[in-house]
Amino acid sequence: MQKPKSIEIPKATRYQNAAIDYYMGVTGSSYLHYGYWETLPHSGEELTLTSLRAAQEAYTAKLFSFIPKGISTVLDVGCGIGGNAKYFLERGFSVEGLAPDALQQEKFLKNTNNQVPFYLTRFEDFQPTHSYDLILFSESSQYIAVDDLAQGAARLLSSGGYLLIADMMRSDPEYQEGIFSNCHVTSVLQEALERAGFTLIKAEDISNSVAPTIDLSLDYFRTFGLTTMKYISDVVAIAVPPLHALGRWAFKRWLDKPIVEGLAARTIFERHLCYSIQLWQLSIHKLN
Repeated sequence: MQKPKSIEIPKATRYQNAAIDYYMGVTGSSYLHYGYWETLPHSGEELTLTSLRAAQEAYTAKLFSFIPKGISTVLDVGCGIGGNAKYFLERGFSVEGLAPDALQQEKFLKNTNNQVPFYLTRFEDFQPTHSYDLILFSESSQYIAVDDLAQGAARLLSSGGYLLIADMMRSDPEYQEGIFSNCHVTSVLQEALERAGFTLIKAEDISNSVAPTIDLSLDYFRTFGLTTMKYISDVVAIAVPPLHALGRWAFKRWLDKPIVEGLAARTIFERHLCYSIQLWQLSIHKLN
């Protein structure tokens, strides 16, 4: 078998890979998504990793509830480490995964027991051997330009096929810079999909059921992340004072702003974004 062509991974993606490794080590989860909190936490209630794992299981079940009858073949784009694909496989779907990330490929194949094909490629470059009944973008739509997403999905789907998107989206088009600014503007995404021949079948805003995961992440970062960073800083200041001075300069130069912004993630989310699950159907008269 020919070895797949290696893909150059951008620095931003390598940073994300490091975060993924850390995230999986902390949570012990086979899912990378935010989750769906079926019962919202009470004010002051402690958020736990056990609750997060339950929310992640509920999220995949929520996605599953959007899938119409008669669907057989599914392409999971930006498939992460295989949690959704495994869930769908166990329920009788023919699933294939796609991502341009070798780290995710390794973990995806392990988590799906090598039962689900994986394509190491960008969605824009994917050359399939057949069409699909449904294409899934679970928290991966934001990494693909709207026109590439819409036209690529139309190209890969069977006539009358479905596109299922679940992701953060910008409800405020004026929010154009910051940690969530790569998310698509809801109205822009809608226009691109309609131009490509899609019709919206069903949509649900699940922002309130996703937000507790942001709160949990911030709680853990404040408790463990900032505390660990301070400890390391104090040790370096004692052991190697010049290195500590250099580190303080580098922190203020490159890390101070993103950390401050990250700590405001819940406020930014509530003001400028939403989390939506959308089921679209391609016109029966598919354009070639």
